[in-house]
Formats: sequence, structure tokens, C-alpha cells
Amino acid sequence: MLSVLIVDDDARVARNHADCVAAMPGFTVAGIAHTGGSALEAVAAHRPDLVLLDLYLPDMSGLDVLHRLRTLTGADDTPPVDVLVISALRDLDSVRAAMHGGALYYLIKPFELSALREQLERFATARSKLSGLDQVTQHDVDSVFGVRRPAQRRELPKGLTAETARLVAETLRAAGTDLSAVEVAERAGIARVTARRYLEYLCADGRAELRMRYGSAGRPEHRYRWQG
Repeated sequence: MLSVLIVDDDARVARNHADCVAAMPGFTVAGIAHTGGSALEAVAAHRPDLVLLDLYLPDMSGLDVLHRLRTLTGADDTPPVDVLVISALRDLDSVRAAMHGGALYYLIKPFELSALREQLERFATARSKLSGLDQVTQHDVDSVFGVRRPAQRRELPKGLTAETARLVAETLRAAGTDLSAVEVAERAGIARVTARRYLEYLCADGRAELRMRYGSAGRPEHRYRWQG
């Protein structure tokens, strides 16, 4: 079992990520921490295989936590813990600092939980491939460093058509800003449920991005923006 420590100042978000990890075959939750100090203590106590690390913490920067983890877990000749950064910070300096600090990957909030599941699966695959090896192939190295081979366009899921996919994509691209599924449906002249299915497909294909708009009350609104 691969143990995972979740570090996030938002208790609700941390619990969602913990539930996602717990539901993944081969993974277990080592614990949840809401501050940088408690994260460092938990890593020292439990020695997890992976840390899901938010960068915005109340007592110190997540980047400081990342840098301290490089030495904390290597003091007794054990390999440093692997870190997957999860943050709403989008500035290039933060991404570069996380990369230089040794993060395996950088997930930008908000995201579909399927994106987190994908990264967990990649981590498990890489760990499995490297287990007991003295030499590796380039493919093995690519898995460890998170290098993605150029992927072909995803096939349309069953029930979706290329014509409607183009219509939704063009509607979103022409908007020049983020839209809700309702707004896309109205502009494209299709049902809201249909619009949402195609928008989810475009997000999975990398041509659209999901964003959350938080109001004063109630559930956050799903907004979509063209990225293709």
C-alpha cells in the first residue's frame, strides 16, 4: 500500500482529497494536516510515500515545507518523500519554485477529482516499474519525471457527436471569457445537460478549463473557459 499525507488548510478540501485517495486501490491515507508545522511532524512520524501539498498554509509557505522535506526525510539515508503540489496559485514563479524544489507534478485548483486520480495512478505505476531495478529505460525515466508523451485527441465518448462537439467548442472559444453550462446551452441552442457533457469532454481533452465561482452561499458555480 502506498501511503499519502494530505496537507491543505481547508478542511473540506482536505477531506475530499483524502476520500479520493482512500478510494484508490493500493493507496491508504497516512493522515491529514492543515498547517506546515503539522505536515512536517506527520512526515517525520509516518514517513508517507507521497504528500499532497497545498502551497497556501496559515503558518508557512507550502514551498518552505517542500524545501524542508528534502532534508527531513533524508537524514537517515531514507529517500526524500515524493510531493505532488496542489494549489490555486497560478503565477509562474510558484510553479517554477515547486519544480525546482522537487515536486513531481503541479495541479492547479480547482480541478476534477479525475485529474488527481490520474496523477495517483501515474505515481503508483512509476513506483512499481522502478521497484528492484538496477537499470531503467527511457520510458521508465519519463514515468518518474512526469514527462507526458504527445497524446492523440481523445475519442468522443459514446453518445456524443463530432458536430455538436465542434459547436460547443466554437461557442466557448468565441465567448472570450468563462461561461456556465447554462450560458453555453443558451448560446449553442442545446440542452443544459447536453452542454455539460460536451464541456466535461472538452476539459478532459485539454481544450477547456474548469473554474469555480464561489458565491456568498450555496454550492460553487462551475465555469468553463476555452484553452485550446
